[in-house]
Formats: sequence, structure tokens, C-alpha cells
Amino acid sequence: MAASATPPVPGGLVVVQPLRRKHCAGCRRGPLSLLVLEGGAPRCLDCVDLGHLVFLPRGDTALTRRAREESELWAVVVRFDRRRGRYERQGLLVEERALARAEERCLADAEARRRRRARDARRRAAEDERFAAAFAAEIVRLFPGCPAERARAIAAHASARGSGRVGRSAAGRALTEGAVTSAVVAAVRHADTPYDRLLMSGVPRYEARRRIAATVAGVLRGWAGTAEVG
Repeated sequence: MAASATPPVPGGLVVVQPLRRKHCAGCRRGPLSLLVLEGGAPRCLDCVDLGHLVFLPRGDTALTRRAREESELWAVVVRFDRRRGRYERQGLLVEERALARAEERCLADAEARRRRRARDARRRAAEDERFAAAFAAEIVRLFPGCPAERARAIAAHASARGSGRVGRSAAGRALTEGAVTSAVVAAVRHADTPYDRLLMSGVPRYEARRRIAATVAGVLRGWAGTAEVG
């Protein structure tokens, strides 16, 4: 396809961003940033009665669609891509009032989406609070000697959304005894033993767990009489 040929864009007027300096064949104005080809001759937008339109660059699909819907007169803006050997769309020319109305509609949608996100966030927060409370209650049921504040802290940590911790697993969501116990063991391991210091000193994880297993078991026995943990 030659760059001077009229670009095929079905169903609408076509305006070209020229690659070379062009002057209007009618009024001789130029060089033109936008032109229309009539019979192979370049014409400025004023000469073809499109000078009142404003340019809307491509990129915002919703805004482009709505501006086109609102505008009684519009044109596709294209530029020839030498590497690809074809015209590529650059945006639209639309009526200014149509663009303003389209922007208002998009802003209204954005506000609606913001409110929906806020509602969803509140709903998720309420769900998370209820689940953390249920998790804490299950900790206290399994380990009645565990202080209530500590149970709530363990539950909140284990069930934090997006954390990937045991409370977010399928077993954790089901409040299985194994998942709840794992959360308690992990909390005791980090908070009530020198486990973290051992890891930082270079002790391998399994060896560090072996060294603190008795301490973990002792804490849990004090809470629930569990002997085989760690």
C-alpha cells in the first residue's frame, strides 16, 4: 500500500497524520498536522468542514466508544506505519461537546466503581473479622489455657487475607483441628522460643525446630495437655 493512497477505514470519515510536509490543495495552508485526501489531493480540516472537531488520542476504550456515540460527526485519525506497511489508527476527531459528555459518563462510571470497591472492601473486612473470630474461638476450644488476647492475635495473623498462611488454606477455612493447631504451633515457635535467633545464626531449619520442640510442646501442654507437637 502506498502511503499516499486513501486509507481504508469502513464506516467513517478518515483523517491522516502525514509523514511528510503537506500543504492544503485548496487554501494552500500548511504544513498540515492533519489532512483529508480527496482524489489523492490533501485538504486541510477547515476546507473539508472538519475543523471544529477535537482530537481524542487512542488508549481509553470506554471514552473513545462513548465520544463516538455522542458525536454526530466524527472521523478516524490514522498514520502510515512504514515498517508494517499499513495505516494505524491514532484516535478520533469528535465534537467537543460530545467529548465533554463522554468524559462525564466515564467519570460517573469511575465514581460508581470506586463506591463498589469501597462496598466490597467493607464486605471483605467484615467477612475477615468474622472468620478471625471463629478461628480464635476454635483456638480457645482446642487450647482452653491459651489467653484470649493471644488467641485473637494468632487468629488474626494466620487468617490475614492474601498472606498465604495456614488460615487461608482450605483446611484453615474449614477450621480443621490440624490447621488450627499448626497456626498455634507456628505462633508459639516464633514468639516463645529462640527459633528465630537460631535461624539467624545459621542453624538449619529442621535442626532449629528439633532444638525448640520441647519448649513448644511444653507451652501447648500448658494450654491443652498436648504432648506430641513441634
